[in-house]
Amino acid sequence: METVVFDLDGTLADTSGDLIAAANVCFRDMGAGDMLDAAADAGTALRGGRAMLTLGMQRLGRADDAATIDQYYPVLLEAYAADIDTHTVLYPGAMDAVAALKGGGYRVAICTNKPERLADLLLTRLGVRDAFGAMLGADTLAVRKPDPEHLFETARRAGGDPARCILIGDTDTDRKTARAAGVPCVLVTFGPAGGDMAALEPEALLDDYADLHGIVERLMGKAVA
Repeated sequence: METVVFDLDGTLADTSGDLIAAANVCFRDMGAGDMLDAAADAGTALRGGRAMLTLGMQRLGRADDAATIDQYYPVLLEAYAADIDTHTVLYPGAMDAVAALKGGGYRVAICTNKPERLADLLLTRLGVRDAFGAMLGADTLAVRKPDPEHLFETARRAGGDPARCILIGDTDTDRKTARAAGVPCVLVTFGPAGGDMAALEPEALLDDYADLHGIVERLMGKAVA
């Protein structure tokens, strides 16, 4: 069975606003105020909690303060869990595309480097958790993206053949994962770093979720009407 595997943050949903807010909780606790901006720093937010803390510490002139980043990372996760879906939105057409793929006989799943409990909580809050046959987070296995086993196991748990999957993502990590797995990669262009995706040379770029089913059919070598 062929499987379409999605990244979560920056691919299915714009989670940057809630991530930035959680990071700023940490900086306010340090007495520094809000160090990150929801619009300007959205790309950093989608690279994860440590990336946001690192950027803020750089702005404070404390780029080498790894101990404080380690100290506040669990604080950030708890702040995020407490307010995970205030600003987060699914990208337009994302769930219609998922439904179309399922209707076409594909398994669909999520492979994310977000901690599993947070990914599960967010998807549940958004009302879409049950749409996916499997969801593996950063801590579900002993490895995570870009290790290809994270992707392969996601496909297996969705009931698919890991050799017959496609990864839909938005970062260099997703590109590296697909390349290591020897499977096609589709990178979305509507996220904060969308303009940088072409340089990563994926098998396809996705400008609009309405086009995804046709792209998947093409990459899987099927005739497209």
